Amino acid sequence: MSEQAGIIGMGLMGCDIAAIFLAGGWRVAAQEPAEAAWPEKRARVRTALGQLGADPALEVGLTLHATLAEMPFAACACVVEAAPENMALKRALFAELDRLVPPEIPIGSNASGYRITEISRDCGTKARMCNLHFFLPAHLVPGVEVVKGEATEGWVVDRFFAIMEGLGRMPIRVARDEPGFLANRIQHALMREAFSCIDSGLATAEDVDRAVRYCFGFRYLAAGPILQKELAGLETQLAAASTIYPSLNTSPEPSPGLAKLVAEGRLGPKTGRGYREWPPERAAEERARYERVLAAAQPLLRDKT
Repeated sequence: MSEQAGIIGMGLMGCDIAAIFLAGGWRVAAQEPAEAAWPEKRARVRTALGQLGADPALEVGLTLHATLAEMPFAACACVVEAAPENMALKRALFAELDRLVPPEIPIGSNASGYRITEISRDCGTKARMCNLHFFLPAHLVPGVEVVKGEATEGWVVDRFFAIMEGLGRMPIRVARDEPGFLANRIQHALMREAFSCIDSGLATAEDVDRAVRYCFGFRYLAAGPILQKELAGLETQLAAASTIYPSLNTSPEPSPGLAKLVAEGRLGPKTGRGYREWPPERAAEERARYERVLAAAQPLLRDKT
């Protein structure tokens, strides 16, 4: 019989994480309190399976449960929490998981902004808990950060690393429980400068996106930033850094322009306006194009040499 994963929360991330396990031949038991939404959740899982090139019929391996008490935790090889990004909620869930999940089963949190050290602070079995951070859309972005909390034992990181690798993901070990983990620390350094370029009038949002996507970002499909600079020659990087770094934004505060948009309720497609206008049809078309390109890139990323 195939192994089973337990997933807590079947929002967009939870559904896509479920699809990853199902596509890898696992069964999935998921807790989702909104029973009226179960058909919609199953439909999203089938869509994600199709985007992964797997048979959408594998969704039959998913069982849904309304409460944590109903979950078959003893039959699970691992548990992944994918509830909304709310610290009080996550702490409450982990208190329950601490009690309900047998202690030999590792538990990961998909929290992107909260440290597992804080989420599991009051748990008696915090040593088997870590961050297991997927990136939206989880099934189409291969990378998964496995983050060691202050109390996390090494076997937990090793176990999740092996599981993710077996599912065709690209697991990334993060040795310390720092805010933002690894990828988001790098990403937010880029975003600070990107927003600053817009605020200062150096470029529009559209041109910032073009510069990243079609210039250096395009190369990231083939090589990460360190490998790319090694291939180019580290002396070139040192010379460029000496010239450019003094003029880069180093503010500890978020972009004033970004803060203004948020204060005005201009959040992007969810409110119809952000840096751009977002009528519903354009938002739907852009999301579909985004996922289509990510799906098309999957075969290229299998070349790990």
